[in-house]
Amino acid sequence: MFHISEFINKKITGRSRSMFENDIEKHSDALLSGISGKKLLVIGGAGTIGSNFIFAMLKFKPAELYVIDNDENGLTELTRDLRSRSDISVPDVYKAYPMDFGDTVFEKLLANEGPFDIVANFAAHKHVRSEKDHYSIEAMFRNNVLKARRLLDLLLDNPPAHFFCVSTDKAANPVNLMGASKQLMENLIMAYSGGIKISTARFANVAFSNGSLLHGFVERMKKKQPLSSPSDIRRYFISPVESGQLCALACMLSSSGDIFFPKLEEDEMKIFSEIAVAFLKDQGLEARAYSSENEAKLAASQLSVKSTDYPVYFFKSDTSGEKSYEEFYTKGEELDMDSFEALGVIKNANAFSLSAMNKMMNKLRTVLNKPNLDKNELLKLMGELIPSFEYIEKGKNLDQKM
Repeated sequence: MFHISEFINKKITGRSRSMFENDIEKHSDALLSGISGKKLLVIGGAGTIGSNFIFAMLKFKPAELYVIDNDENGLTELTRDLRSRSDISVPDVYKAYPMDFGDTVFEKLLANEGPFDIVANFAAHKHVRSEKDHYSIEAMFRNNVLKARRLLDLLLDNPPAHFFCVSTDKAANPVNLMGASKQLMENLIMAYSGGIKISTARFANVAFSNGSLLHGFVERMKKKQPLSSPSDIRRYFISPVESGQLCALACMLSSSGDIFFPKLEEDEMKIFSEIAVAFLKDQGLEARAYSSENEAKLAASQLSVKSTDYPVYFFKSDTSGEKSYEEFYTKGEELDMDSFEALGVIKNANAFSLSAMNKMMNKLRTVLNKPNLDKNELLKLMGELIPSFEYIEKGKNLDQKM
């Protein structure tokens, strides 16, 4: 039987135990003191990272857990998972709400159920394919930036002891609008870091996370469809468990304004097509490459239960906003590589004043509020607001591929 967690450990991360386990053990007293008996609100908690953050936090026994997510089905599965696990205890006060944190009903929840000791926000557009058209781009910026700001404004009345908002490695020297939106989010939350204890984390790819390319491999095989991936894109990977632990450490052990990232070496990056070959081999199948999507789809339609090979379509990346490699920090950022064994920390990240941030937000709203968003105008604005932004335009988006 194929076990995703075992495959991740053996063939992707190469780690039999979490890379953050030693840091958790070293700081267990501080984690217990900060979490035990506390009231925890997790926004976007039904996704892979958010749910694994919850699992990591529950090890330290918060008294109350509130989870918000607009994915009602995902929230239902999270609750079933929590109630079925033997390695954690669900707090007596556990409430899961299917709602959007940008809606009025969420403001009512904050007013009636708060204040909260710990607030973590995972509700974000995280995929490069989110920028395929002007409607999707606008929705992404409203979610990643404007809603995040509204959340901070609401929390100012009763600041939590810890506030965490997830970022992405793609915020470092961004080449796509998703990365630019998260870099802008980082700048935004840092502007509030004097009034609220705030931290964030830049991520490696979370192996087999919901919606990821590797998760797509599982779905393609369920439906007897070919695997498809770029052959020239290298990415860092952490496991889903590690993703939750990284965020828990960043949330609880940070100084206000810190940006955390995993300490991974360049030779640890993996190529997607090589993972696809290993994924099939682990299930007793050989990858058989085809030169086009149509050929691969035709071969998949002819698969039988006796087939020992499986059709794949590998290609050179040709879509907008795809960086061929990953990086977690940029030149000039102040790094602390000594406080944690497996985590680096960016200290004193660019903190705009609230007045400067207000001007940036007003410019963004002006662009977004037009009847039809002009992508070129938004690209120009991102270049103005984020000096390291260099958009890669290839005239094709990921939704035009398998």
